Amino acid sequence: MKLIDIIHQTNYTFTLFFENGEKKDCDLKELIEKHVSLNQIKTAQINPEWGCLEFNEGRVDIEPKTLYNYAYDIKKLSEAA
Repeated sequence: MKLIDIIHQTNYTFTLFFENGEKKDCDLKELIEKHVSLNQIKTAQINPEWGCLEFNEGRVDIEPKTLYNYAYDIKKLSEAA
């Protein structure tokens, strides 16, 4: 599930748009703050080939599956079932 677009909201919060048509507002702080400081947030871009979210010219990247699972809290949902 590739990431096709992003909109930076505030701090570590982004709106993520996935290729299946879903979109989700998501605070990525827990996922990226150890690797991406707030002053580096504006470096966010999508790798067009892989559909992953990159920061700092690709030195930090998050694969789309990880983003999707994090955004929709898949792990916690499956644990509750």
